[in-house]
Amino acid sequence: MNANRITDIPGLRVGHAHDAGLASGVTALLFDEPAVAGVDVRGGGPGTRETDLLDPERTVERIDALVLSGGSAFGLDAGAGVMAALAQAGRGFPVGTVRVPIVPGAVLFDLLNGGDKDWGRFSPYRDLGYAAAMAAGPDFALGSVGVGMGATTANLKGGLGSASADVAGIQARIGALAAVNAFGRVTVGDGPHFWAAPFEVGNEFGGLGFPRHPPEDAHDWPRKGQEPTGEEPAGEEPAGEGPAPAGANTTLAVVATDAILTKAQARRLAVMAQDGLARAIHPVHTPLDGDVVFAVATGRVPLADPVSDLARLGAAAARTLARAVAIGVHAATPLPGLHRMPPSWRECFGR
Repeated sequence: MNANRITDIPGLRVGHAHDAGLASGVTALLFDEPAVAGVDVRGGGPGTRETDLLDPERTVERIDALVLSGGSAFGLDAGAGVMAALAQAGRGFPVGTVRVPIVPGAVLFDLLNGGDKDWGRFSPYRDLGYAAAMAAGPDFALGSVGVGMGATTANLKGGLGSASADVAGIQARIGALAAVNAFGRVTVGDGPHFWAAPFEVGNEFGGLGFPRHPPEDAHDWPRKGQEPTGEEPAGEEPAGEGPAPAGANTTLAVVATDAILTKAQARRLAVMAQDGLARAIHPVHTPLDGDVVFAVATGRVPLADPVSDLARLGAAAARTLARAVAIGVHAATPLPGLHRMPPSWRECFGR
């Protein structure tokens, strides 16, 4: 199977749940068998769940799922919903006579995107997490779905992207998933070209290549968070007014492989994969982002050389993640009625 999705890695399933009125959602990644995982956190304002247990010295060796959610810290509730779905299926780390599903995760900030966040006493993210887990399968949509529903970038609507690739020189494959909600731009200035263009495969995000003469604003970005669209209702503060609060953006990513890795190797894979964000977003890893990359290994293909083969795997992960970032923005669609939301790439460039 080669759908250019992270689920091209056997043993992975992905599910979404979202609410257009809320302008937010959840994406869950479930593993048919417990998987080895690592994480690398680079952003200045991260929101994470159970990432400490991914350190190589921690007792728990494998995880059952990952959850990526909108809602900032409120979205951490999504992990409980995914846990509930896994517990129903009898999954989890055995502790005496009980099983505890292991579900690390991370959240992005979409609280100020214009969606209705007046949810009352309890946030909806636990139920969204449960629904996302129950919907998990090998096929899933891209763009403004799941955790990417309310995502934005500096100048364009953000979204959820995915890509996969063979790894040259070894038998393993690599897949990537990215929820792009970046402080920076994914395009070169305000034009249609993507920073990730040198890594594009076919025409997966438009086939435009890199501009021969980058615009003067290529390395600039809006100074106050979202740029105003000029269409804000009377009496409503434009989205670009005031400084963006710390942690008010974030790109969340997962890279997955069918290789056999230790927790330490998975951590190194996550570190190398972060280069994919740097190739696709400018700027990245800022004090205003909470960028997190998880790495997961399903453990089916041995590495002949644990050092050089891991280096090949990490290099491929960075390229594939850069592609996933661009694909997510290219596939994003507008959310009608949300005046604080920037336009989508397709609205601007129509391709």
